[in-house]
Amino acid sequence: MHDTTWKTIESLARRFNDHDERRGLTPQEQWTLQVLKIAEETGEASQAMIGARGTNPRKGDSHDWSDVHSEVADVVITGLVALYRMRPNDAAEYLHRQLADKAGKFLLTVPTGPGQPSETP
Repeated sequence: MHDTTWKTIESLARRFNDHDERRGLTPQEQWTLQVLKIAEETGEASQAMIGARGTNPRKGDSHDWSDVHSEVADVVITGLVALYRMRPNDAAEYLHRQLADKAGKFLLTVPTGPGQPSETP
């Protein structure tokens, strides 16, 4: 991920931490609410998908694919902010390790660097 991405994620996390701390929330309460926010954003992505497919007869074609893309991006951003809020010292490294672990389970080769796949164990 680009350095600017993680800098933006850090800024968002700090903004939300400051807000929640002023409200007297403990870190665990803040993390709980942030994870619930992921669920909320996932619901919005689902709603956009249903609208893009026109599967709700009452609402019809209420969304388009750009709405779905936007809502999925919101889920990802919210998830990254949640991870950073819970692991401010190593969120990027932790995500990288988790991605490598998941890739090792699902891919025949795991990219080790730009253009350099390696065999999985």
